[in-house]
Amino acid sequence: MNRSTVHTLNFPGDLGATRRVALPEALDAQRARITVPGFGQLSYYSTGPGKGRPLVLVHSINAAPSAYEMKPLFDHYRGARPVLAPDLPGFGFTDRPDIHYQPAVYVKALVEFLRKVAVEPVDLVSLSLGGEFAAQVAIEVPELVHSLVLISPTGFSTRTIPGGKTGMRVHGVISLPGLGAGAYALLTTTPSIRYFLGKSFVGPVPPAMVDYAYATTHQPGARFAPLYFLAGQLFTKDAPNQIYGRVQQPVLVLYDQDPNIDFDHLAPFLAGRANWQAQRIGPTLGVPHWEKSAETTAAMDKFWAAQG
Repeated sequence: MNRSTVHTLNFPGDLGATRRVALPEALDAQRARITVPGFGQLSYYSTGPGKGRPLVLVHSINAAPSAYEMKPLFDHYRGARPVLAPDLPGFGFTDRPDIHYQPAVYVKALVEFLRKVAVEPVDLVSLSLGGEFAAQVAIEVPELVHSLVLISPTGFSTRTIPGGKTGMRVHGVISLPGLGAGAYALLTTTPSIRYFLGKSFVGPVPPAMVDYAYATTHQPGARFAPLYFLAGQLFTKDAPNQIYGRVQQPVLVLYDQDPNIDFDHLAPFLAGRANWQAQRIGPTLGVPHWEKSAETTAAMDKFWAAQG
């Protein structure tokens, strides 16, 4: 698709330079929007009707995410089955209001998306922090989630992330007028984006991924949601007990190494949970569906085949 939205913006952290930034479609597919009550418009991509159970792809949360992160899977399964990929609140073509972003915002948006768009039970695939939201959705609307695939999910790490009152104090500082915009502008220069994405790739980062990350971070309101992420406000404390342990559907975890988290709590969590399984796909650093696409899709296909 060659449609795009063009915005003219001033960035305090970039010496006030005015830039015209076009945001192209993240995926070569039809894009539509739905209204999420209490939030606004949520944008999503979809393929044709296809055959079989719908596949829903949920991207991660960071400084520059969008549905583009799920492109290898979207492209692989298009035509074989219905595939849907939303831009989560605060990212991509979805609205980016200045609100208090918290897990409930994302869970509500995904639940509304499944109810209005998917309608029938789906196979839900998520990346990184998107896994915590996807698991919560599976708990809240089990009738609409047939299975879960969690790629490099957060919540199983021994590394701690500031949250609660500490996180809110951090957010209060980094969101100060001028300071937050300036810090975000520095984080989202092309060299910074290439550096941070490079930490998640064993090999070179696809240039098109850098370009899209730059474009999506240079849209009105782009910094609002990431600042809550950077302050640790989007993570659930003790996710294994608070979220993952309550999921009843079949779950597959795909993981290896990750520069930001570890999976030290994963093996103990899996013990005694018959509906959970995990497979290591390496060498990868958090995005196996980009660098080990064949191995990733083979593992997913085997998992789904076993579910019937």
